[in-house]
Amino acid sequence: MGALGLQLYRLGPAATRPCSPGAASTAFGPSLTWKPERVQPPRELPSDPIRPNYVLGPNDQILIRAPQAEEINDKPFRIDSEGLINLPILGRVRAGGSTVQELEAELVKRLREYIREPQVIITMIQFRSEPVFFVGMFKAPGIYPLQGRRTLVEMLSSIGGLQPNASRHIKLTRRAEYGPIPLSSAIQDSDKKISTVEIGMGSLRDNVNPAEDIILAPYDVISVERAELLYVTGETGRISGIEFGERDSVSMLQALTLSGGFTRDANRNKVRVLRPILNTNRRAEIDIDVRSILDGKANDFPLLPNDVLYVTRSYKRAVWTTLGQIALPILPYIVLLGLR
Repeated sequence: MGALGLQLYRLGPAATRPCSPGAASTAFGPSLTWKPERVQPPRELPSDPIRPNYVLGPNDQILIRAPQAEEINDKPFRIDSEGLINLPILGRVRAGGSTVQELEAELVKRLREYIREPQVIITMIQFRSEPVFFVGMFKAPGIYPLQGRRTLVEMLSSIGGLQPNASRHIKLTRRAEYGPIPLSSAIQDSDKKISTVEIGMGSLRDNVNPAEDIILAPYDVISVERAELLYVTGETGRISGIEFGERDSVSMLQALTLSGGFTRDANRNKVRVLRPILNTNRRAEIDIDVRSILDGKANDFPLLPNDVLYVTRSYKRAVWTTLGQIALPILPYIVLLGLR
């Protein structure tokens, strides 16, 4: 590297950080003019858990933070067409095909030849193509390049879909600069300048050409949470939480079977479902006559995620059970007294 190149790197972050030509000439002094490569403004990324999974490629631009290595600390570097970056001290390092985390580990390994305990953090500044973000309970969450017109189903298939314990509803968030989400159920947030929508996996799976299979836009964030459980409590054989798996609902009889059925004191004429009321902390009470379902006089009742199935106690049955428990041990003595 020439003397001018070494001088540029020794000037510190202000000299090599993307800036306007005017700012550059101020940093280098009036005798030097420097026209930096045009760099798009940094985009705000999702939280760090998915950042290390991004696979680097040509034309990606990264910012390296290595406080102990002044020559590369807090400076941007672009990956060339061969997948390499040219770093002071370290020379040409292969970055293409590696994840951010793998490149961090490689730079730490190389810097150990010069520094005792190097620390390296890499941040994405510019992507080679506009990305989309898959966050949460996907089989392969991460940042993926959006190449061409890709639909939601196509991208879900390419990353392997959902984990077994993922929710059956996914959330899509889109920046206002890329237009509103073209679904009637989408919600616009003018303050945050985004639109959001919840999409059921059942609709995407069961319909041949579902309207929810929309074309993704740059910087869309697709997120999914862990599936909510169905909670069974009260007079059942086992108080439990039931996972839905691939199902959108669980029937009343299925839930009772999985929780061990009724106890002796259960009120089979009145089982209560406590269902969350949207946008509140309250629950609606729904009374179900299970005996009518068992007798074939009523349809089985579908239970939804986060429902609470509460089997009430029959106090009449409990009283007779208690009396029987008291009377049974002394019954022989009563009979013997009667015979005398």
